[in-house]
Amino acid sequence: MKILFVCLGNICRSPTAEAVLRTMAAREAPELTLEVDSAGTAAYHVGEPPDPRTRAAAARRGYDLEPLRARVIASADFERFDLILAMDAQNLRVLRQRAPRAAHERLRLLLEFAPEGELREVPDPYYGGPNGFEHVLDLIEAAVRGLLAHLRQRARAA
Repeated sequence: MKILFVCLGNICRSPTAEAVLRTMAAREAPELTLEVDSAGTAAYHVGEPPDPRTRAAAARRGYDLEPLRARVIASADFERFDLILAMDAQNLRVLRQRAPRAAHERLRLLLEFAPEGELREVPDPYYGGPNGFEHVLDLIEAAVRGLLAHLRQRARAA
């Protein structure tokens, strides 16, 4: 299963989701074979590492974002990935505009996998305070747990 996380600049939310899924899957669902990546819909930070505040918050919880570098979603990604998860509705709209019609069924919001939560979108912490990065981690961890449950169920049914 190939999963791509997408936010605006690929320096806060989507690299966090990439690292959280990699770490949780290795620890909690080693039976799943996953390929995980992240990208942005805008080219603001191409080649840059994740935001230092994002890296610090993630490191406090045991997630390593150091090797990650920002990139923009490419047209080939719509063919390559089985599931493309946007962090918010605006980025989901951009993905739907850029994706071929056949890929639309693979485009979803990440927080669809955290149904017990009250939010539908992972807010962008970039312009907020340090608590925003912790809140993003809380949301992403909850959604990734739900995503892993979904992927396990899907693997059992296959």
